[in-house]
Amino acid sequence: MPFFPIEALAQGAQAAPAGDPLSQLLPTLLPMIAIFGVFYFLMIRPQQKRQREHMEMLKKIKKGDKVITSAGIHGTVSDVSDEDSTVAIKVADNTTIRFDKNVITVVQQ
Repeated sequence: MPFFPIEALAQGAQAAPAGDPLSQLLPTLLPMIAIFGVFYFLMIRPQQKRQREHMEMLKKIKKGDKVITSAGIHGTVSDVSDEDSTVAIKVADNTTIRFDKNVITVVQQ
């Protein structure tokens, strides 16, 4: 009788007859495929949807929209530049800051 359980498993694996390799591989791969499927539908797909919605929101930004940046800065859009994907945001009288469009998280029209 083997001392370690791994030795018993190794002896059992050696004694098993050689069968169809696909039938031996299938029970191993099915749980991995199921885990990937669950991971895709719970993590990857919702993230792609949020990213798509964010890109649509950024495309619709226009002058006069009230925005909030990822840094928490509140202001009003005073200029939108499509060439270099930047936005000028007026945060106070005579104070305008240029940001990349990607940092805008909320648009209030």
